[in-house]
Amino acid sequence: MSPVDTTALGSVLAASAAAALVVMLVAFAVGTARRLHRIVDVAWGIAFAAVASVSWFLADGHGDDVRRSLVALATVVWGLRLAAHIARRGRGHGEDPRYARMLARARGNPALYALGKVYLLQGALVWLVSLPVQFAVLTPRPPDATLYLGLAVWAAGVACEAVGDHQLARFKSDPANRGRVMDRGLWSWTRHPNYFGDFLVWWGLYLTACATWQTALLSLVSPLVMSGLLIWGSGKRLLEAHMRDRPGYAEYRARTSGFVPLPPRPRRPGTPGPPRP
Repeated sequence: MSPVDTTALGSVLAASAAAALVVMLVAFAVGTARRLHRIVDVAWGIAFAAVASVSWFLADGHGDDVRRSLVALATVVWGLRLAAHIARRGRGHGEDPRYARMLARARGNPALYALGKVYLLQGALVWLVSLPVQFAVLTPRPPDATLYLGLAVWAAGVACEAVGDHQLARFKSDPANRGRVMDRGLWSWTRHPNYFGDFLVWWGLYLTACATWQTALLSLVSPLVMSGLLIWGSGKRLLEAHMRDRPGYAEYRARTSGFVPLPPRPRRPGTPGPPRP
């Protein structure tokens, strides 16, 4: 059985790139008008949902209907949940310091600099990272163990990410916690439950594309790139650099796993907990 229809694959790849581009161009227009480029973080999740929806539609008649629908739905659910969470979190706040620093270094027109370095770059990453979704929806093989295993890993990732986001939002909503380090719930097992959740989501979606060795090999770049971004790129590394000087963070770092959830190490005798402001 052929892994995918190559003609249909070309259409899906092109349309997915166009969908990601349209979402990012709309976000650029809104961000420029509002002078608030942090909106691209909301567009990130929406772009994945758009890519999955377009891929699902174009794969009709080519991929197995059950696999096609489950993979597309999983991607849309993850993307829209993430977009809604980031939109709520950023409501009422100014520009993200990351983008403010980046634009302060811009040569020439800051808006055009943001278009290339922020929006178009993230649109390209959306297309690249979503390759397993584009392959999976076109796979004609009926549901198998790799599909269900992938969806189970995806579900664990969404749960980890959503619970971690909810716990952190509740912690920050209490004025008594201002200036303190979140070290409760999932955050006592890993310093980055949301990033670890994303990690599981994309390795899970990758597994759904592993019905054949060809699709497994061609889409492997996706989870590898996402893992690199989360651990060494704009995720864990940048956040920890930002948190490094916060009171109590060094002690929290010493006893809490950096990525994979593990039981917290006990406090060293005589070490105080994170101080209140």
